[in-house]
Amino acid sequence: MQDGEYHVPVMLNEVIDALQIVPSGIYVDCTFGGGGHSKKILSKLDAHGQLIVFDQDEDARRNIPDDSRITFVPHNFRHLQRFLRFYKITAVNGILADLGTSSHQINVAERGFSTRFDASLDMRMSRNEIKTAGEIIRSYSEEKLHKIFEQYGEVTNAKTLARLIVDQRRTQQLTTINEFKNVIYPVVKGNPDKYLAQVFQALRIEVNDELNALKEMLEQSVAVLKNSGRIAVITFHSIEDRIVKNFFRYGNFEEEQQRDLFGNTITSPLKSITKKPIVPSAEELKSNPRARSSKLRIAEKQESLI
Repeated sequence: MQDGEYHVPVMLNEVIDALQIVPSGIYVDCTFGGGGHSKKILSKLDAHGQLIVFDQDEDARRNIPDDSRITFVPHNFRHLQRFLRFYKITAVNGILADLGTSSHQINVAERGFSTRFDASLDMRMSRNEIKTAGEIIRSYSEEKLHKIFEQYGEVTNAKTLARLIVDQRRTQQLTTINEFKNVIYPVVKGNPDKYLAQVFQALRIEVNDELNALKEMLEQSVAVLKNSGRIAVITFHSIEDRIVKNFFRYGNFEEEQQRDLFGNTITSPLKSITKKPIVPSAEELKSNPRARSSKLRIAEKQESLI
């Protein structure tokens, strides 16, 4: 399987420029997928360079190139520091994370990621996980459903949607995508495709605990990056982008500068290279429309003053 068939890498050249690759350096691709970004990174490395790639989706394993410089870790990137220690790597030159769902995952009906197909409400990035979207729909309280639709999907009528699901699941089967779509159809607002995309986004984020995993990876990135090492993150919705922007700017997720016990401003250990995110070119969007909502942010590890 070619990486173009599995997933087209977003902003490939921009990512490579952002990482400022040192030929003999050590790099991490947190979201290997089809291997498009990794392939380009490898092309910039010499015989001494190393690339550690993470992907919790077992399907990604088939895309690993026959290259002794690459190490595949079949786990979520929230375990970044743990596995680098396992491979006796104390510091890396650069980290990449492309947070988009791969084209492969969207196009394989039984994975349950797409509203285009009828399949089980699954949405697990890793099949080793237990919780599925269907189980969330069938078991979460009205309050909890309201919260995830509002916070993770930014659904305008999240409370109404949650109430409808709880009412209808008492008498209706909610195990497949079509059953779910038919049940919620009466409360769909605006463009149905956009509305369903927001609902499915919320469910996917909850199933895979995506935002907490992102926060854990970002916090660990500070510990594993060398001074002047860079991290590049591609996000696909405003919730992710806000998390990355705040962490790069403040070193926390609170959208404000924090102070220590003595009132001194705590500066971020990262220096944001991109005040505004980089977005795909018009040329790229023509060839890869799925890149349209992507944003690339870059930060550099600052040398500690302590």
